[in-house]
Amino acid sequence: MPRLTAEAPFLHPGVSLTGARFGAYCEVGEGSRISHSALDDYSYCDRYADIANAEIGKFANIAAFTRIGATDHPLETAACHHFLYRSADYWDDAQEDAAFFAHRRSRRAVIGHDCWIGHGAMVKPGVRLGHGAVVAAGAVVTKDVAPYVIVAGTPVRVLRRRQPEVIAERLIALGWWDWDHARLRAALEDFRALSAPAFLERYEGADG
Repeated sequence: MPRLTAEAPFLHPGVSLTGARFGAYCEVGEGSRISHSALDDYSYCDRYADIANAEIGKFANIAAFTRIGATDHPLETAACHHFLYRSADYWDDAQEDAAFFAHRRSRRAVIGHDCWIGHGAMVKPGVRLGHGAVVAAGAVVTKDVAPYVIVAGTPVRVLRRRQPEVIAERLIALGWWDWDHARLRAALEDFRALSAPAFLERYEGADG
C-alpha cells in the first residue's frame, strides 16, 4: 500500500463517499460507505464500515463491518418505511421529505480522539464516545461512553477503565493527538516502549 499522505485520504476499492470530509493521513477500507461525516487526522476505518452523520476525532481506529450513526426511521407515524421520506423514488409527483433528512443528519454521533471501535460494533445516532474509549467487537452503543473506558455487550456495559482516571485526565490534558507530524515521529519510540504513566512523565511540561 502507498504511504499515507496529508493531502488526501487513501481510498481502497469500492468506497462510497457522500458529503465526507477528511483530515490528514486518513484511510478508508474496501467497500466502506461514509456519508455526511468527517474523519479528522490519522483516523481510519477497515473494510465495509458504514459511517453516517458522524464526527470522528483524530487517531480513531474503526474496525471492519462497524456501523456508526446508523440511520433511523420514523416511529410515531402510521408507517416507518422509507417511502415516507424517499418519496420521489416511488412517485414522479412526490418530493423527498427534506425536514426528515435534516433532522436525521442533525443527530450526530461523536467519536473522540484515540478511540477504538471493534469489529461489527454499532454506535447509535447522537451517542458520544469520550477520548480514548474502546468499544468491544459486536457491541451496540446506545448511550454516551466516558473517556478511557472499555465497554462491551448489547447494549453496552462498562468492562473496566482503559487507564486509571487520573492518567486519563493527564493524557487528555497532554493532548498528544494535536502534535504535528514531525513531533509524533520524534516520539514514536517512546509511544512504542513506554507505559502511559512513563510517557506522561517524559512529555508533560515538555516544550512543543
